[in-house]
Amino acid sequence: MKTPLKTPPLLRTVLLPALLASLLAGCAPVLVGGAAVGGVLVASDRRSAGVQLEDEGLELKVGQRIRTVAGERSHVSVNSYNRQVLLTGEVFNEADKAAIEQAATRVDGVRSVVNDLGVMWPSSTSERSRDLLLAGKVKATFVDAAGLSASAFHITVERGVVYLMGRVTEEEAQRAIDLARTVSGVAKVVRLVEILTPEQLANLKAR
Repeated sequence: MKTPLKTPPLLRTVLLPALLASLLAGCAPVLVGGAAVGGVLVASDRRSAGVQLEDEGLELKVGQRIRTVAGERSHVSVNSYNRQVLLTGEVFNEADKAAIEQAATRVDGVRSVVNDLGVMWPSSTSERSRDLLLAGKVKATFVDAAGLSASAFHITVERGVVYLMGRVTEEEAQRAIDLARTVSGVAKVVRLVEILTPEQLANLKAR
């Protein structure tokens, strides 16, 4: 009798969320946490549990606000980390891009907005699926790297561009950037991390 093959735990952790997200990606023009592989356990996240909940709420609120501005015209992904909101995706004109940024900025609780929306035709489902797979590969690369806390990074990928968010030291940030650049298919790495001193990180871990 043959023993059924089992999926390795790492692949389940990385690829299954990506598969679910890829299925959801075609359901709405505004994606909350779209094209991202950043989910971690509350205990291993360097944000407080309260801030993590705030970020989840901000993604929903900003997404809802964008729908009132852009309707079905645009494909926008919303990711929030420590109340910094990242907007990626595609819009049809500069006016929509500016209006979406203004709408996001006005949501209570948003600390800052990074608007990296492209003015172009919306990406296809297959292109978004490739971005999700690429995000999974980058995450897996971080997990496999000795001495790097993969859970400290929130990874978003749009059109082959990797966006790194998180609260990390300068050494961790540079190592993560160097590792991400080695992954096949990565066009560029955008650094959006908050830098902690080694002392701040030690205090954070102590708490």
